Amino acid sequence: MTDKSTSGANEEQKQAGRGGLAVLVAKVFFILTGLVQQALLPRAIGRADYGALARVFAVSNVFNNVVVASSTQGVSRTTAAAGVHEREALRATLRAHVAIGAVATGLLLLAAPVVAHFQGAPEVLAPLVAMGGVLAVYGIYAPLVGYINGRRMFAKQAALDMVAATLRTAGMLGIGWLFVRNATGIATAVGTLPGMLGATVGAILASIGVLLLAVRWTGTGKSFAGAPPSGVPSLRSYVRLLVPVMLAQLFVNGLMQADIFMLGRYLSLAAAQLPTPLTPGGVAADPAKAANEWVAVYRACQLFAFLPYQLLFSVTQVLFPMLARAKQEEGDVRVAELVSRGSRIGAIICGLMVAVIVAMPESLIRLAYDADIAANGGPALRILVLGQSAFAMLGLATTILVSLGRERAAMILTAMALALLVVGCVVLVPNAAFGRPQIIAAATAALGALGVSLVFGVFVARKAARAFIPLKTALRVGACIGVATAVGLYLPRFGKLMTLVLAAAIAAAYVVALVVTGELGKSDLAMVLAIVRPKKGA
Repeated sequence: MTDKSTSGANEEQKQAGRGGLAVLVAKVFFILTGLVQQALLPRAIGRADYGALARVFAVSNVFNNVVVASSTQGVSRTTAAAGVHEREALRATLRAHVAIGAVATGLLLLAAPVVAHFQGAPEVLAPLVAMGGVLAVYGIYAPLVGYINGRRMFAKQAALDMVAATLRTAGMLGIGWLFVRNATGIATAVGTLPGMLGATVGAILASIGVLLLAVRWTGTGKSFAGAPPSGVPSLRSYVRLLVPVMLAQLFVNGLMQADIFMLGRYLSLAAAQLPTPLTPGGVAADPAKAANEWVAVYRACQLFAFLPYQLLFSVTQVLFPMLARAKQEEGDVRVAELVSRGSRIGAIICGLMVAVIVAMPESLIRLAYDADIAANGGPALRILVLGQSAFAMLGLATTILVSLGRERAAMILTAMALALLVVGCVVLVPNAAFGRPQIIAAATAALGALGVSLVFGVFVARKAARAFIPLKTALRVGACIGVATAVGLYLPRFGKLMTLVLAAAIAAAYVVALVVTGELGKSDLAMVLAIVRPKKGA
């Protein structure tokens, strides 16, 4: 490789690193905003409304995330390959995604009554229908984000993520609170709960707000007459490309929600068979209220268990367009180099979050939720976060496969994982006692299904890219998580201030352990400094 090409590759890595840093900052902001949102929602709308809302999002988020992720990946990939015709590519793909969003919205509306019946929770029907409005908006918004990602405008993408998180949090909390106090009659008339209904209305308004900002920044592309310009796919070829991505995303997002969806059903069935089902606080309540409050406990566990996946998503957002371009322009050696580096960084980031969570699950839940939820959710969270860390790395593997045009392999992997998770829930959850044993059973099903699926994912990713997480990295990170888990079994629950201090200490100890074992060294520090320092003369 010549000096010029070497210099260009190094500069590309620095730009990608700065882009990744921007997306990572936005993701951290998103996570923190989500923690605030989820901590305040039970207080704003009530624990039962919060649990019922989790049932709604367990379904609507699957539709939303399939539309968002497939749009982002499809448009990003098309934009990156379109060259000078990127504006025409935006217009062509936007048309396709508006139609896809309309179809997805129709399917959600049709599914709503079926879901309410399956869950044994008629109160979720009206909010599910309302969430169709969010899905329709995302059908337009998500392609614009994909266009920004494909052009590597990561700072703007990060800004959109932060605005979206802020608007969603303010809308759900504010309007949910208003509905609890002023819209009980409206909620009763449509057969639902006021806080849950208000939160869904707030989500709709927030999605409209961020869409208007995205349109202002990107426009809607450039029209063209006749055949598509060079680099812009035809509608048929684009849809053919997109369908496997959407199916893979459907299974991925089904994995994120299947456990709480199945748990909700079995909690409702078990509560209905008890004369006086108890809430997490040990108070007798009607079956619907008791079941919804236990769903709220599991949702609290999910909030923390998903943190590794959410942080790792920032790596995939940068890695995806780089891999797509490298496959087209630079060949297999460069692809393997990017995959090895990206998956190593992903494993280290994932391990950091997991080590902190397994060491002090109950104390972390108490940061955002009440003592009843923390006490009942702690044991389940320690199990669930291990399962979701496997899911995070499986997500990285499937992203690599999709980036390299192996959509079918990604789809098969995620379909297998989803099937294993559903079977695990069907076997374990209904055979556990109502309440805390059932949420532990759901977490155990998730760990088993996702752990087995990750083994297959590693094998397939290595075969496709000739690289994945280096073995030494996996062993070192795994050892750190194992030590943190063992220590956490003997730690008591701490107060909020001490929890934050101890979390920072555990994170620091994790980094030190990786330095001592040789995983992190001077080259990693040099890479970070090259990313953070501004270019001379810029």
